[in-house]
Amino acid sequence: MSQPLASRVGLPEEPDLLKLPSSPSSLAQDFLEEELRLNAELDKLQFSEPVGFIYNPLKYALELHRNYVTRYCQGPKKVLFLGMNPGPFGMAQTGVPFGEVSVVRDWLGIVGTVLAPPQEHPKRPILGLECPQSEVSGARFWGFFRALCGQPETFFRHCFVHNLCPLLFLAPTGRNLTPAELPAKQREQLLGICDAALRRQVQLLGIRLVIGVGRLAEQRARRALADMVPEVQVEGLLHPSPRSPQANRGWEAVARERLKELGLMPLLTVE
Repeated sequence: MSQPLASRVGLPEEPDLLKLPSSPSSLAQDFLEEELRLNAELDKLQFSEPVGFIYNPLKYALELHRNYVTRYCQGPKKVLFLGMNPGPFGMAQTGVPFGEVSVVRDWLGIVGTVLAPPQEHPKRPILGLECPQSEVSGARFWGFFRALCGQPETFFRHCFVHNLCPLLFLAPTGRNLTPAELPAKQREQLLGICDAALRRQVQLLGIRLVIGVGRLAEQRARRALADMVPEVQVEGLLHPSPRSPQANRGWEAVARERLKELGLMPLLTVE
């Protein structure tokens, strides 16, 4: 007889993870505190079938995530690239959105300790920077900007990358579940909280353009930020997922053309 799948996201027991050290940037500190506020609100939610496991890398991979934010979010940003939620071999391992291991370690220069989540699916172990499997979406996303910008500092002068929802959902089989696959009531409770957090984060960073990476992220950003238009513009970018036939035919070319349409190339190249 299978056990009930009701899951609750809990705060980590390690108090040092929640203790944010002083940062060279008060903006980065404020952003991290907004994420802790989001975590506290998500902790109140419960999830049932089809959810079997929930990973929150903002907790068990907080050291890497904190290093990412404090290093690359030291000042206001013009553009926010917004993903939906972590991938099992990307942010779930590294705490960095679209965080394919080799890019995080070798290009972004982010290192640190990753703990195990409270409940771990045997088919989806958290290995941190030792994870041998590549996240194709993340490799494509960051690989494109690496080739375009050269140095990460060039990209992060005006841009930042963030996910709407910090939670990874897994079915009992270990299959990745997107927020869209959750029951309607649970999905709307979850995304309603994430929408409110996104509004606060956009205001905090001074964002003027949000680019939803993938249709779901774009649609949700339009909904969440509707009352901030026209001060904040929302656009979309094809998701680099290997499940997308169009992305598999050459996502980099599509992305380059889209950024040209949006007039962003001068922000992403060395002046």
